[in-house]
This record gives sequence, C-alpha cells and structure tokens, in this order.
Amino acid sequence: MVIKVFLASSSGSTAIKKKQQDVVAFLEALKVDYTQLDIACNEANRMWMRQNVPEEKKPANGIPLPPQIFNEESYCGDYDTFFDAKEDNTVYAFLGLPPPPGSKEVPVEERNGVAHRKKEQAADEEGEGGEEVEGETADDEAAEGETAGDEAPAEEEETVEETDEVTEDTQAHAEQEEQEEADDEREEEEAEVQEEEEAK
Repeated sequence: MVIKVFLASSSGSTAIKKKQQDVVAFLEALKVDYTQLDIACNEANRMWMRQNVPEEKKPANGIPLPPQIFNEESYCGDYDTFFDAKEDNTVYAFLGLPPPPGSKEVPVEERNGVAHRKKEQAADEEGEGGEEVEGETADDEAAEGETAGDEAPAEEEETVEETDEVTEDTQAHAEQEEQEEADDEREEEEAEVQEEEEAK
C-alpha cells in the first residue's frame, strides 16, 4: 500500500507550505513509504484529488486544499485530521496501515480486545467476592458519595471556568483557522488564474 500525499509545489500560501512540510517530515520520520503528487504542475493530479475527496470533507467552496492524504484510492484526510491523529498517536490507523512492532500505537482490533478482556476480568472479580463484599462495597460507595458530595460544588466551579477558557480558546483558534483557510483559498484561486493566463 502506498500513501499518496497531494501537495502544491508552488503555493503562495505559507500556511499551506508549513502544513505540507509537517506531513512530509512526519511521514519520513516514521519511515512510511509515500508518494508526493503535485497538483500545481499536474492538472490530472489536481482533478483526481478534487474528485476523490468525499463531499462531506470538502470546504464550503467545494475545493479541497493541499495537503490531502490517501492510501492508494482510499481517502485518509486533510492536514487537520492528520494533525489530530498525530496528537492522539494514531497515525498508522489514520493512514490505514498496521503499526510496526514496538510502536506505541496499538491496532484497533487489539485495543478493543484488551478493553473487552478487562471488562470480563472486572466482572469475574466482583462475582468472586460474594455477597459480603457487595454489601461492604455499597456502604463504602455511600460514604464516598457523602464525601464527594461535599467537595463537588468547588470542582464544578473549576470545571466551568476551565470549560469557558477552553471554549474561548477553541473559538479563537477556529476563527483563526477559518481566516487562514479563506486567505489560502483566495491565494490558491489567484495562483490558478495566473497559471491559466500564463498558459494562454
């Protein structure tokens, strides 16, 4: 399986250039086999990329910007989804590749299997304790509930303050990204118009 990264070699946008460099550098660091396909110099690459990005993943204007990542014909995502996978340490799953031996990333099947086994073990341990353990557990839980009830309002206030800060930061970040995308799209369109005029 070959990972395809669609890039624009002559993009006038520094944001797009940085995103492309980030994707390529990370794939090289992981020693993932990939191919760079230039959409600025090759109209066939540009058309293929635009046609194969799913409609729900396209921006409002319908023109996806590079970098766009595919595994053969299968769409993986754009820079933002790549970045999220990188932060979550799930890049191999994002790319549709099995993680190499010794990787911190656990294949999804194994992750689900481990979670299922832990639930079964927890259920077995509760069943072995008998009724007395269950009675003690209920008393312990009631005592913990009273203690937790006393502390809960302070924790809720802290959570609300943190949530407000996160919401403001997230909103500011989203607005900044939207502005950058709009600028990038405008620059991309201007570059396309300029290329078309030069071609004539």
